[in-house]
Amino acid sequence: MSIQLKSPAEIGKLREANLVVADVLDQLEAAAKAGMTTWELNEIADKRLKQLKATPAFLGYHGYPAVLCTSVNEVVVHGIPRKDVVLKEGDLLSIDFGAFKDGWCGDSARTIPIGKVSPQAEALMTATRESLEKAITQCVPGNRLGDIGWAVQSHVEPKGYSVVRQFVGHGIGREMHEEPHVPNYGDAGKGRRLSAGLVVAIEPMINAGTAEVIVKDDGWTAVTKDGSLSAHFEHSVAITDEGPIVLSRP
Repeated sequence: MSIQLKSPAEIGKLREANLVVADVLDQLEAAAKAGMTTWELNEIADKRLKQLKATPAFLGYHGYPAVLCTSVNEVVVHGIPRKDVVLKEGDLLSIDFGAFKDGWCGDSARTIPIGKVSPQAEALMTATRESLEKAITQCVPGNRLGDIGWAVQSHVEPKGYSVVRQFVGHGIGREMHEEPHVPNYGDAGKGRRLSAGLVVAIEPMINAGTAEVIVKDDGWTAVTKDGSLSAHFEHSVAITDEGPIVLSRP
């Protein structure tokens, strides 16, 4: 599948879809607290989506059974919301969420502290969030895909963290996953050149320990091999001649 560059009007449609995603994530961030199950968060998202007249991007995708991905502590990505997963004070909760609005897809993720978290968890969240912001600054025409990955990798590795390599970001548009793959590692100045009209979902997944990830028997839940904490932030970003536009930022 070739890369699909978007017109300004199409980027506007993607902005509308991503504003739905941001709205739902805001609701979830406000609701998430100790004692709540991840399934309850899934129900909140489902209800809000209906109010916004949008449809979930994850539900049914390759058989995925929920509206959200809710990944707690050592779960890197694709944690399935469950009635028996109860959030506790000090947990790190990563919520990944996508939605379709008028045929266009929005996709974003946030890691949320549940109550007061440890200094180590706070530092991991901060570094991961910062690495995404540094990657976004590289989203200008003429730069290369490797510049995005290097921005993430060069920020977190000197702090002792690891970049997950098993999962990467992606192009986004009428489909949730489009070309190109957008790794969170790479060499500056290498890879495909970035063009105005390209829209990408950049999503660093950063582990406190080793980069190695194991997928559990459910075929979805990906956990750190060493049981260390993981954090995940994602924005959908349009590359334009005027600079990057973060579509999923409220």
